[in-house]
Amino acid sequence: MLVISYNLRKHRAIAELAELDERYSPDAICVQECETHGLAEDVGRLRLAHSTTGNRLGLAVYYRPDRLLPRSIRAFALKKSLHDRILRPAHERLLGARFIDLEHQRDVIVASFHAAPLTALNSLRRHQIRTALSELQLLGPGLPILMVGDYNYPVFKDNLAEKVREHGYELTLSDSRTYTRYKFFRGHFDLATSAGLDIRRVETLPRGSSDHLPILVDAEYADLRASDHQDADIVI
Repeated sequence: MLVISYNLRKHRAIAELAELDERYSPDAICVQECETHGLAEDVGRLRLAHSTTGNRLGLAVYYRPDRLLPRSIRAFALKKSLHDRILRPAHERLLGARFIDLEHQRDVIVASFHAAPLTALNSLRRHQIRTALSELQLLGPGLPILMVGDYNYPVFKDNLAEKVREHGYELTLSDSRTYTRYKFFRGHFDLATSAGLDIRRVETLPRGSSDHLPILVDAEYADLRASDHQDADIVI
């Protein structure tokens, strides 16, 4: 399964989604900082599953209908930072979608996530990440989960990965930096967190008009990979 995550920088890069679909043929695209009112229902071969409604610049998930079939979709509000309380830029920072994977005839959860800005503490972002992963379980306990997005977490990622692992998830960085706008805050901002999936690779895609670079996540079901390994060990 191929999933792209892209922070559109206040909707500036919205026109690039069709090109990303044409070039990489993802099964889903998760976006952040999109103008949620008036989003196109179809982008290339992708269809809009849902978008947040509690704020103008929010989240959306597009999916490929010949691969994924939506079952339930839910937006979640997470703990607010001081920035959120004063300026109120974002009420819902998580959008989760439970799909039927038509290729494998099983359910999977794909989510778009946008953590609090850099003015907040890492401890608050860790709280948001932990809560987000717990909330996604409400869509289907024990299902494979892939949460991608802008984590706004430029430093101390080893600590974040350890905390995520304590809750049964894996944090995966892409092969190169995803944010280079500011000299002191360059690094991997756009990440993937998963459970029940093996992440084969996370590739940083070429820069567009956003200050974030999109990432492409290549994931497969962990139990399917284990089954493939077992079959490979059988010699006749």
